[in-house]
Amino acid sequence: MSKNIQAELISIGDELLIGQVINTNSSWIAERLNDSGINVYQSVSISDNKNHILRILEETGSRSDVIIITGGLGPTKDDITKETVCEFFDSKLVFNQEAYKNVEKIFRIRGFEVSEINRKQAEVPDSCTPISNKNGTAPGMWFEKEGKIFVSLPGVPFEMKPMMDDFVIPKLLEHFKTNAIIHKTILTQGVGESHLTEIIADWENNLPENIKLAYLPQPGIVRLRLSAHGEKKDELEKKVELKIKELQQIIPDEIFGFENDTLEKIVGELLLQSGKSLSTSESCTGGTIAKMITSIPGSSNYYIGSVVAYSNGIKEKILGVKHQTLIDNGAVSEEVVKEMAIGVKSKFNTDFAIATSGIAGPGGAVEGKPVGTTWIAVASPNDCIAQKFLFGEHRGRNIRKAALAALNMLRKKLLL
Repeated sequence: MSKNIQAELISIGDELLIGQVINTNSSWIAERLNDSGINVYQSVSISDNKNHILRILEETGSRSDVIIITGGLGPTKDDITKETVCEFFDSKLVFNQEAYKNVEKIFRIRGFEVSEINRKQAEVPDSCTPISNKNGTAPGMWFEKEGKIFVSLPGVPFEMKPMMDDFVIPKLLEHFKTNAIIHKTILTQGVGESHLTEIIADWENNLPENIKLAYLPQPGIVRLRLSAHGEKKDELEKKVELKIKELQQIIPDEIFGFENDTLEKIVGELLLQSGKSLSTSESCTGGTIAKMITSIPGSSNYYIGSVVAYSNGIKEKILGVKHQTLIDNGAVSEEVVKEMAIGVKSKFNTDFAIATSGIAGPGGAVEGKPVGTTWIAVASPNDCIAQKFLFGEHRGRNIRKAALAALNMLRKKLLL
């Protein structure tokens, strides 16, 4: 019978703790383990300190089945992982001929002689199974102790990743019969986390016991991740897909994609499918929407161009916004943003157009229009719609939220 296998990740290196190096290894390894049905319980970064390493090895080994260690396997004096794990497993370092052949090969390719300090890279604890490193000189190490698996790998991602894929994952799957773990991510826009929680409360409360929901908010978007555990992967996937279909009935307008989709990608696909073109006129977003759209390969097939109309003079001269409209309503208004959208659509002769005008902050607020007040318009072949938003008080977040809201308004219009 399969079981839930629990893993912990230990990243060793002072450079991680002082912010000199960003730890991307843990997220990559966690994804690989989850895909293999191994649940990651905890991930920690620790210093190059012998006592700290010994203590964390003891702690993790007492509660988890698999412990993956990265870092500290270099040839210099500050790399102490190999000697420390040797003490933890009551082992002694021995010279490994196969590991040395790999060191010689690496140095020969690079045109160097193997020095004494690099020769020591071929020494490994006598109680481990060495793991070949095809892209570097430090071999990995596989230990088994009291039914637990400890794996020590180099911290260099270029070296670590092939070792995980070619050796560690296959060997773990030989050693353990794991349950299946699947994750599905639903992407929503247009409703905040707290309000979304209220809307889908009944649906969430009726999820099966082996399916969990996590809310992953970021500016302008809330990701909903469903995680399911069980013995049969195909049955799990069917259950999760059923729950997603139920959710689509509850919040059909808010869901714009899944997994790694982006609004700019979805909008681009819809424009391509319909053979329609797009232009943009941006004030408060300052070209952010144009940048997002043009980040998608092939966007030149549907995106014509943009006017960043930051000043009222440009709104009038380039986009045809009436001077009296600005006087009567102010630049941040429904009337102005509609004229901006209609103006750029006409100027560039496109099927659709987006326009934004708002108070990004931190200054610029006036009575009745606090920081974050934003008007967005979408002009189509048949009409022009506009919507008011109140995003908040942080300039960068306001710009990001406005750009996403504008793209989502266009997405909904394209789906009509």
